[in-house]
Amino acid sequence: MAKRKLTKIFVLDTNVILHDHTCIYQFKDNDIILPITVLEELDKFKKGNDPINFQAREFVRVLDNIVGEQSFNGGIKLGGELGKLIIVTGKPFSETMKQSFKDDIPDHRILAIADYITKENPKRPAILISKDINLRMKAKSLGILSEDYKNDQIKDPHVFEKSITDVDGFNDRLIDALYNEGSFPVGDVKLPNIPTANEYYILKGNKSSVLGRYDSATNRMVRVEKKTAYGIKPRNAEQTFSLNSLLDPEIKLVSLTGKAGTGKTLLALAAALEQHKLYEQILLARPIVALSNKDLGYLPGDASEKISPYMQPLFDNLSVIKHAFNPRSQEYLKIDELLKDERLIITPLAYIRGRSLSNAYFIVDEAQNLTPHEIKTIITRAGEGTKMIFTGDLQQIDSPYLDMKSNGLSYMTDKMRKQELFSHVNLVKGERSYLAELASDLL
Repeated sequence: MAKRKLTKIFVLDTNVILHDHTCIYQFKDNDIILPITVLEELDKFKKGNDPINFQAREFVRVLDNIVGEQSFNGGIKLGGELGKLIIVTGKPFSETMKQSFKDDIPDHRILAIADYITKENPKRPAILISKDINLRMKAKSLGILSEDYKNDQIKDPHVFEKSITDVDGFNDRLIDALYNEGSFPVGDVKLPNIPTANEYYILKGNKSSVLGRYDSATNRMVRVEKKTAYGIKPRNAEQTFSLNSLLDPEIKLVSLTGKAGTGKTLLALAAALEQHKLYEQILLARPIVALSNKDLGYLPGDASEKISPYMQPLFDNLSVIKHAFNPRSQEYLKIDELLKDERLIITPLAYIRGRSLSNAYFIVDEAQNLTPHEIKTIITRAGEGTKMIFTGDLQQIDSPYLDMKSNGLSYMTDKMRKQELFSHVNLVKGERSYLAELASDLL
């Protein structure tokens, strides 16, 4: 007789649900404990327009569909080969918890339930799932197993940092072919790696060098020319590759990563303005992550004044582009016209919800602060003719519950990087100033 598999018990923290409202379906045949404190906390997040408010509302709807007219006595089967969902009401603090934690706060009430479940099920692993590192440390100090939510984490956050392949000692004849004919077949060419769709190469021969991009549709290496976009000239190979992706209408999804000062947002906006005739609207947005975990309500002023500091870096990039032209030039006046006609919109990401994304050039800045689910929600709303650009610095994640493995920009780049309509460039060289470059590297 086959031995029955020993399943686990997962106790969920509130932040896991606010990260992914579908999380209860990601634990296979294991049982899920939902502390009553979590439902109490979710109630506080239901109102509002931020992504976490959306997650809270969606989870409540999911829960309502699961439960229907039933009660939670003994738990409710989630369907198929999945385990049960069980709501556990508050449990008393153990003596150890009373001595360790003086405050009766939601985190500690969740810990008390995880502690109770662990002791009540000595033969089954009981694991607290939380995106709060500090709560995980508290759990482990009590002998409670605890892990991060790993369903949407990538394995290696550094795998796409090197998005450009340098090839030394390349065949000069093939370099000439790229210059003269624009491309050559990759089939018989010896490269140091197996190329993926839209991968960029710096091919260096004995006499000359050339920039190339692998076109997976034709299996050819295509020459990448240095192009200017709305007065902005690329200053290095990385920026040249970035503009190549940004200006190619066949590449519908672009990911630009890199530290501050590498030109990610500036290049994306310049490329959008260069192609303003191809798109009905240019949207430049960024998520608002309040400083010191303070809500925007803590800031003085009306809604516009509260948001302004967060949007200013985007207006600064637009100002750089405008000042590349004479104030009386057509290019300069065109930017003012696009703003006036609302064909160029700079706004918080939350304000984009509900807008049509058909035939739009949509740039999302600071995308490292988005969850994988938020990125998916944005991309799946892309209509016909829309191009989407996500930019961000994976070293500057402001959300307390995201890291290099779990943020949406990393996740999207990892999942999409072999698709023909996707391109990724990681920019390393800072071009803002020598001082900015030095500070970014050393401080």
